Amino acid sequence: MVPLASLCSCWKNEMNSNDVCLLLGATGVGKTLFLKRLQKLNLHGLVELGTTPSTLPTVGTNLTDLTLKKKKVTLRELGGCMGPIWPSYFKDCSSVIFMVDSSNIAQISSSCIQLLSVLSAKTLQSVSVLILFNKRDTPCTMSLTEIKSLFRLDDIIATATHPITTLELSARTGEGLQEVLSWLESIVVK
Repeated sequence: MVPLASLCSCWKNEMNSNDVCLLLGATGVGKTLFLKRLQKLNLHGLVELGTTPSTLPTVGTNLTDLTLKKKKVTLRELGGCMGPIWPSYFKDCSSVIFMVDSSNIAQISSSCIQLLSVLSAKTLQSVSVLILFNKRDTPCTMSLTEIKSLFRLDDIIATATHPITTLELSARTGEGLQEVLSWLESIVVK
């Protein structure tokens, strides 16, 4: 019988051999759907994504492994309700994807505060950050110019110690998913 400590050590070493990308954002921004769609695209390439799968709010974490040019990356989605304990996951990650619901005007300011909190964490000083503006397919979405203005994104990027990329996305339709995979490849496969 293998001691539990050995099993935990093996699992931890296996997790550390992969790059870990944290997927963060407020509740309801579409992180879980994004993960499902990205995984399908990664496994099957540019095929029809099919019907939109159902999702439930994440309480805890979801782990999704992607293989990018023979290198594995683990995407760890942290539920939006876990915001206060996100920093406990920062030390084990090599990149961050921060998702914003661009159709929820009431949530924009709190998302900006969350993003600033993530960017100011000392343990994340030099990790690559991708800011995704999701739900671009909805009729009530704000323009990218409006969102960038509300976020003061140009100021954030100018003062950040991180390489920051921004992309628009519709996790529902799949628009922008290929660009996310390309971004992940560019930071993981070096």
